[in-house]
Amino acid sequence: MASQERINLLAPGHRACPGCGAAVALRQILRPLGRNTIAVSATGCVETFTSPYDQSSWEVPWMHSLFENSGAVASGVRAALDVQGEKDVNLVVISGDGGTFDIGMGALSGMLERKDNVTYICYDNEAYMNTGVQRSGSTPHAAATTTTPSGKKSYGKIEYKKDVPGIVWAHDAEYVATASIAYPQDLMRKVKKANEIYGPKYIQVHTPCCIGWGFDASKTIQVGKLAVETGLVPIYEMEKGQPVKVKKAAEKKPIEEYLKVQSRFKHLFKEQERDEVIKELQAICNANIEHFGI
Repeated sequence: MASQERINLLAPGHRACPGCGAAVALRQILRPLGRNTIAVSATGCVETFTSPYDQSSWEVPWMHSLFENSGAVASGVRAALDVQGEKDVNLVVISGDGGTFDIGMGALSGMLERKDNVTYICYDNEAYMNTGVQRSGSTPHAAATTTTPSGKKSYGKIEYKKDVPGIVWAHDAEYVATASIAYPQDLMRKVKKANEIYGPKYIQVHTPCCIGWGFDASKTIQVGKLAVETGLVPIYEMEKGQPVKVKKAAEKKPIEEYLKVQSRFKHLFKEQERDEVIKELQAICNANIEHFGI
């Protein structure tokens, strides 16, 4: 069996919050890639908790990009590696939903259009957690954040979650997948598979955030599983010329079970109940179940 030192490429002592889904995702992502890897990360939670000044938790070479340009920086790294004849180095972007769905969408689009050989992985904690839990393009409909607060006249975020995997697939990417830290073997298999495909690849990893979502730090994996079991977060993969592969839910659960364990949705169950909003969220789940055959 491989040694623990070689497997764990996220060093202990990093400064992630207890129960941090992004930290779990980072360890799962790096394990199948190994030491022959260069990682690029935009500003965000991962950058903050792995690289306080004069320290680093990365056991592989790592570059911190600006919030908006991790895709472009990775393209530059790949071009430099190609010039040097380093064809076998694994190059991965590990950036959050803020730096992927919103601020970094242009750089990601350019990377995809150029067909650069980069595996782009978005750890999706569904808001700008590092800067105070502001809404992002990934924040679910009706979730409360500091910029979409709930109240008598508001039920949280009005807009719906952006379908970035669909946008990436429309760029004619080689491989697109979604995953969850609640299913580590599935995630690590997809990272390994993507890394072995030449060209642009994208994996979106659902990473519950106990601080921003409002649940006990011991429940991170449980919350992640509920997101999948309700159908709100479909887990699938798409590869050119191959049928879509979908992770089936062993037991389909109502959306209320997912909503009630998070304080960001607690306003939906207070005195002024929003039954219609809950029904709307359930309809989103039902549509995913039918569309993907979950």
